Amino acid sequence: MTRVASVPHFSLDDSYMASALALGRRNLGLTAPNPAVGALVVKEGVVIGRGWTGVGGRPHAEVVALKQAGALAQGATLYVTLEPCAHHGVTPPCVDSIIAAGISRVVSALEDPNPQVAGQGHQYLRQSGIELSVGVGAAMARLDHMGHILRMTHHRPMVTLKLAQTADGYAAGAAYDPRLRITGPVADAFTHVQRAMHDAIMIGAGTAREDDPLMTVRLPGVDNRRPLRIVLDPKLSLSPRSRLVSTAHDKPLLILVREDIADDVVLQFKKSSGADVARITSKDGLLNLHSVLRLLSERGVTRVFSEGGPTVAESLLSAGLVDEIILHQGVKPLGRLGKLALTPTAKMTLRDENKYRLMEKRYLGADQMMRYVRVG
Repeated sequence: MTRVASVPHFSLDDSYMASALALGRRNLGLTAPNPAVGALVVKEGVVIGRGWTGVGGRPHAEVVALKQAGALAQGATLYVTLEPCAHHGVTPPCVDSIIAAGISRVVSALEDPNPQVAGQGHQYLRQSGIELSVGVGAAMARLDHMGHILRMTHHRPMVTLKLAQTADGYAAGAAYDPRLRITGPVADAFTHVQRAMHDAIMIGAGTAREDDPLMTVRLPGVDNRRPLRIVLDPKLSLSPRSRLVSTAHDKPLLILVREDIADDVVLQFKKSSGADVARITSKDGLLNLHSVLRLLSERGVTRVFSEGGPTVAESLLSAGLVDEIILHQGVKPLGRLGKLALTPTAKMTLRDENKYRLMEKRYLGADQMMRYVRVG
């Protein structure tokens, strides 16, 4: 008879939590203002329930997983990527469902910084006699829930900055040059996946005028991803005939302008375009980015994907508002002077190991992708 070595308890917990995190990512970008949580119910080594936060934030992952497990949840272990809620909101507290289901052990990745939760869910489970383990998979859970965490603690969403550069470091050619096509189809598809995992896509007025992008998710079989499209346009200069504005009736569009833009101008633009327009404090004609992100946070946005080009990139980096950077590098050089993807100042910030660390480096087709995350 062959003896099978027993798997250490911590190793099993790590594996099950990794699965719960993968489940939570299924609706990443669709659950705002709530976090995209994943949950797994396991009994005697068998997964008997899976759940992830529903579109719009409900139902909660734990409730879905417990419902799937049914009566088998009695005496089982629940793995959840964020502390279960203990307060009455639109739905009853998840901790009540956990206790009622007869769960004997809960493995939770993180304490929820939401003041309405903030350790109370964990405390309630302990007081109810449920064994609790907190911190398994915490590092990855913190990345997945960064938007929710920052919205609760800093009153702003998470910002992912995406840039593409030629082999010699340029994002565009000289003025009036045709638009550069830097990356291939694999990297382009990856960008659409990233768009789908964010609540909003943001660009500046310059990019909007020069590229006239649609800023939509275009992936086969993905029809329910419609991130809020945001344009930083201090002067409200966006053309009503642009693709962005002409599609505002069907796809949400928010244009952020200076606080001194006249009421009648704003009202007329909103009425004729179907876009939403909001005023933001400014200095020297530039929008205050802290105010921009605070406004988005107040509107329930937790994750912003910035594709605004070098100018917006440097502004966000200088303001300390970038949490993740995705830098694509194409194969071909521009071979002449153009617009740098990263200014010298932005490049210094990215290379500062006290500010950012390289988390991932791989090829997407022929193009190289580097992902950096904020330190601390």
